[in-house]
Amino acid sequence: MGQSQATKMGMNRTGIMMSPIASKEMQDVDPSMMAPPGDESALAAMRAEYIASADMVGSMPPPASVSGAVQTAVAMLKGNHPALLLDKLGERLAFERTGTRLYDALITKCEVMLDGQISMTMADLERIRAEEARHFLLVSDAIESLGGDPTTQTPCADLAGVESMGLVQVLNDPRTTISQSLHAILTAELSDKAGWETLVALAEDQGLDDLAAEFTVALEKEREHLGLVTTWFDEALGMSYGEVEIPADAAGSAAPQGGGATPAA
Repeated sequence: MGQSQATKMGMNRTGIMMSPIASKEMQDVDPSMMAPPGDESALAAMRAEYIASADMVGSMPPPASVSGAVQTAVAMLKGNHPALLLDKLGERLAFERTGTRLYDALITKCEVMLDGQISMTMADLERIRAEEARHFLLVSDAIESLGGDPTTQTPCADLAGVESMGLVQVLNDPRTTISQSLHAILTAELSDKAGWETLVALAEDQGLDDLAAEFTVALEKEREHLGLVTTWFDEALGMSYGEVEIPADAAGSAAPQGGGATPAA
């Protein structure tokens, strides 16, 4: 493992065992200073009151055009739920935008820190970044084809943005190592794979076979990304579980590589 990947020993004083004498004094508290016994029932009751009276996280807009309104009406007559699909498409759109930025940040970090200790290359990262950007455009086109507005912040898109904030912070923190950054990317790729699986299922359920086919192609790419990132993360930690078969159409990555096993589909 290269020095850029290693977690170093330092002056970490956060643990209580770093100061056994002072920690014992802290635990020897005068009983009169102790809080009376109790539980969190009052706090839970207050939270329940807020939950019961809270509004939802945004709403779906009405169709932005006459053709969109017609499409929505036809879909509802068939028993489908177009608002749900558009909401989840908005979520995927927001996440793919963030995914592209995550890879931008990882590329910048690797330009400085990549030391040849793992099989990941800059070409690999550039390719995946380009595929994330293409997936963004695919979702945007899908929303428009269903009569929706890709610029709308749907409730699930809002949620995805909040969920991704920590990942963005990890990748853009100059102190994080490549292995730590890959952990954040791995978290994103796991979520991305699950999101595309949901879109495929929703499109199939609503009889949108063409969209389901396009989403399936994107899902296969995301599965490939997940396998590669898992391998790189394991390599960055110095772990090896034998060879991993990478799909032959993965540019520059057709040969078996060391590291963790590619997750099952």
